[in-house]
Amino acid sequence: MNIRTLTAGVALVAVLLPFRAVALDAPKGDVVLTITAVALDHPNIDGTAQFDMAMLEALAGRTGEMETPWTEGKVKFSGPFLRAILEAAGAHGTKLKVVALNDYAAELPIEDVTTIDTILATRMDGELMSVRDKGPLFLIYPFDKDSDLFNEKYFSRSVWQIKSIEVSK
Repeated sequence: MNIRTLTAGVALVAVLLPFRAVALDAPKGDVVLTITAVALDHPNIDGTAQFDMAMLEALAGRTGEMETPWTEGKVKFSGPFLRAILEAAGAHGTKLKVVALNDYAAELPIEDVTTIDTILATRMDGELMSVRDKGPLFLIYPFDKDSDLFNEKYFSRSVWQIKSIEVSK
């Protein structure tokens, strides 16, 4: 194989790589989040997208230090962006129903994911959150970046002890 053939092959792979389908690996640990939708581009178990903690923490996210109505003083939350989770699952829609372990649910528009840096916090002050401490997942709005979000509208959407998210049209 000559250098031109090799270079052309590498260039072709580099061009086509972004267009390949990205499969979502099956969780290796305990499932902490299940995404359902009418259609998922990347289901991994029985038509759903299921995530363990390691899968979630490998996604793009942020850490923010903020005050909330549910904590005392400033607390540091970190976790993946909710949009990164939905992208990994290949979930599309206009509404989300975020469901807690006790079946409490809140609906939110997809704009809360696409235009606001919402995260599913996996950690509070650097520690994984237990069910007793609002874990394993807590939907957190960037109250530290936008004081206009600090109101009842967004508080009611800030579900903790999340187990699943349903994406609908």
